[in-house]
Amino acid sequence: MAGILFFLAQVPREEFSLTFLLFSLAFAGMVGLFFLAEEKLNFRSVLLAGLLLRLAVFPFAPQWSDDFVRFLWDGELLKIDQNPYDQTPREWQEANDDPDNSYLNQLFDNLNSPDYYSVYPPLNQAIFWLGAKASKCFVWNGYFTLRLILLLGEIGVFVLLWKILMAFQLPIKRIFWYWFNPLVIMEITGNLHFEGLVLLFLMASIWAIQKGKLGLSGGFWGIAIGMKLLPLMLAPAFLALGKSRKSVWFWVGTALATLISFTPLLIEHSWVNFAQSLKLYQGKFEFNASIYYLLREVGFWIEGYNTIAFLTKILSLSTGILIGYFSWKRQPKSLFELVDLMVLIYLVYLILQPVVHPWYILPALGLSVLRGKMTFSLWGFGAIFSYQAYENADFQEQYLYLILEYGLVVLGIYLDYFSKKMKPHRHIEVT
Repeated sequence: MAGILFFLAQVPREEFSLTFLLFSLAFAGMVGLFFLAEEKLNFRSVLLAGLLLRLAVFPFAPQWSDDFVRFLWDGELLKIDQNPYDQTPREWQEANDDPDNSYLNQLFDNLNSPDYYSVYPPLNQAIFWLGAKASKCFVWNGYFTLRLILLLGEIGVFVLLWKILMAFQLPIKRIFWYWFNPLVIMEITGNLHFEGLVLLFLMASIWAIQKGKLGLSGGFWGIAIGMKLLPLMLAPAFLALGKSRKSVWFWVGTALATLISFTPLLIEHSWVNFAQSLKLYQGKFEFNASIYYLLREVGFWIEGYNTIAFLTKILSLSTGILIGYFSWKRQPKSLFELVDLMVLIYLVYLILQPVVHPWYILPALGLSVLRGKMTFSLWGFGAIFSYQAYENADFQEQYLYLILEYGLVVLGIYLDYFSKKMKPHRHIEVT
């Protein structure tokens, strides 16, 4: 697998056929390891094997995403005491154009969003700053530093997954679905996406609940919110769980961590531009969607144009209603029922979103490992079909690949939620 990932990390996303072939081989390798592995596994051996796979992609620049350029750009602004939320890159470049600053000029020329304010929360910006400080005006140094930080986060995820699986006497080889997963390795270590850190703090929150440290659990959840905002949608799940709902310390920990995380947005009214970018993102972009695309076609048929502005509002409202309903209906009484609900919330959100990049599914994939559910494991393979769009100059998606991807998702939903052969899971009270 390491050899396959070594070559996969060098393949541009525009070469979909080769990307799909190598990814499929790596995914098959993971599945093979899962079925061949014994129930008793050595912690150090599994840890080192996963690290070896990640080190195989370490030397190469991200090939599937250019978001890391914005990470380094924002970090460079912070390094020179500039506010990355104050101006768009183009506005900053026009006001501060320095022909001698070849590094910033190089970053600007490779940005994919020079006309948008930064959409990355302050905790992300702190990590970007570390990458910029270590870069010494060399891109490789910058993304190497970010990669090292994300790798440390991945080790943390591995340790927490192992501890939780061991504590509840669950099959330890379930960890393979995350630790050896080529999508996880490529999107986090390879392409520098921060969903691995989000998962780290969600796992830490779950582990702290299991240990009865409710204030700490709330704090970890607050940090996860500070990393990506999206974990805020898990609030109904924590409200539905009696132990967290009744704990003042849980909510104090959450409030403190969240407030500290977002306080920098109060500087120079940064929150205004930050919120503007979030709003723009929700009402303008579309990629690799499912239900949204079906409704969009209905909108074309009825109205004769793309009704994205209307649909995003309706789908956002529907997402909130469904999350609230499932949280009220399920009322988790055990730690794993809470995890089940968290995974379901992510599923509802992603199914109704107009933009679903492959790395968006990774926190839910990691959480679902604890329950042995298949939806996100199957989606972890199906997500590779979304990269087909990049082989076209206009990023045109083909419905065949969308059908293949979401066909696997539907299969997973059937197996996890509707199959009569579902086995009952261990019930562990936490209330």
